[in-house]
Amino acid sequence: MTSNHHTDEVFRKKRIVKNPIKFKIQLNEEQKEAKAKILNNTLTILAGKAGSGKTLLACNVALDGLLRRHYSKIIITRPTVSKEEIGFLPGDLREKMDPWIQPIYQNMYSLYDKVKVEKLIEDGKIEIVPLAFMRGRTFLDSCIIVDEAQNVTHEQMEMISTRIGLRSKMVVCGDDHQVDLRSKADSGFRFLYAASHKIKNMAGVTLMQNHRDPIVDDLIEMYEEAAGRGIMRGSSGSSGKSRK
Repeated sequence: MTSNHHTDEVFRKKRIVKNPIKFKIQLNEEQKEAKAKILNNTLTILAGKAGSGKTLLACNVALDGLLRRHYSKIIITRPTVSKEEIGFLPGDLREKMDPWIQPIYQNMYSLYDKVKVEKLIEDGKIEIVPLAFMRGRTFLDSCIIVDEAQNVTHEQMEMISTRIGLRSKMVVCGDDHQVDLRSKADSGFRFLYAASHKIKNMAGVTLMQNHRDPIVDDLIEMYEEAAGRGIMRGSSGSSGKSRK
């Protein structure tokens, strides 16, 4: 047993599970290509419109890595854009974050056995970390999912992205059509996506296919057109196609 001088914990070689993990939902070809990019990079910025399967893909990568023992933990975080500060909400940390984290849990339940996922949560293998609690931490041997990242500010994005420790991977999911911040310019998501080609082991990927009812594509197009004509506030579109 040797100590890794780069960390504050003892490095232990883990037995890797070789057999494929059987998920209830299979990835399509676009998602498989995106997953390959995620696995080949330390930090991936995953963009896509509503219904493109960003969170499902991130959960697939995280659960697959955890169950294969590539990681010892999954870290989940997302911004809580609300008039009410999280500290004043009732309940423990999980109960406070539950309204925001439920979409991620639902994706995990749709992919894998709900009882087993709940056991991973109870055992601390899946950990919820509010943005405000991430400062000062370093995540080792972890897969970090940052969901709804279009509502993460530049300052928060810098803080989050620099939490990546050794043997870890981070997937930052966002849709800059759905920025809830007062000013879209405050969002750090597009900036990080645009910079993804400049840094080694960092990639930007955009999912284009819609996994919801076909009407969703028509609705998004209608609202984008309205935004372009100044009828309602909107964004200028997704961050672009895959890089790397």
